[in-house]
Amino acid sequence: MSELPDPPWRTPSRSRPARRQLSQQAVVDAAMAVLSREGLGGLSMRRVAQELGTGPASLYAHVSGKEELLELLLDRVSAAITVPEPDPERWAEQITDVAWQAYRVYVVHTNLALASLATIPTGPNALRVTEGMLAILLAGGVPPQPAAWFLDRLFLYIAGDAYEGALFGEKVRASGKSIEGYWTDMLTQLREYYLSLPAERFPHTRAHLDALMSGGGDERFAFGLDLLVQGVARYATPR
Repeated sequence: MSELPDPPWRTPSRSRPARRQLSQQAVVDAAMAVLSREGLGGLSMRRVAQELGTGPASLYAHVSGKEELLELLLDRVSAAITVPEPDPERWAEQITDVAWQAYRVYVVHTNLALASLATIPTGPNALRVTEGMLAILLAGGVPPQPAAWFLDRLFLYIAGDAYEGALFGEKVRASGKSIEGYWTDMLTQLREYYLSLPAERFPHTRAHLDALMSGGGDERFAFGLDLLVQGVARYATPR
């Protein structure tokens, strides 16, 4: 029997969106949508279930909880990172290139950058990236222990830098100004404040203010990345 139209005196019924076929991929898709709109604080199993038009209990057949969901989300974005076959002569350049890829992924998915600080990568894509980077380091002559600790420090640096950028982005949006306008005003005020500090107590800060305030986000990230790669290169022995 076909549905009859509502009588004109009745409040029109709201059509409900068709439920998506539940699968782990569908749950991750919905979680990514929630994360993009509402941030990490808005992500919960209940909220993802609402996005899918179902109850939270139905999600647990596919994901054990929020912790696993975050691991799956991190693995999803890690799929965009490509790792080359190790070239012992170019290992430092290869590691730097992969690090930049990871940085760009986290800049786009800043909420996951924060989540990654407390999540150990276990998914196939994240493990692929870690395995590939470890292979590059070992091929370049870096011993296993410093190579392993380097990767740990490297991803902390990448995630922290990307998340700091996200926090500044929130400040820009809250100010209602353009990015250029916000930074111009902030740097002007900051410069004026530093120059107002007592010269006898802060002689170096005042004398080298231009150096302290120079460089954009990418330039500073590149500098820090170079420091890390040069640092682990000290452990490398030619093969």
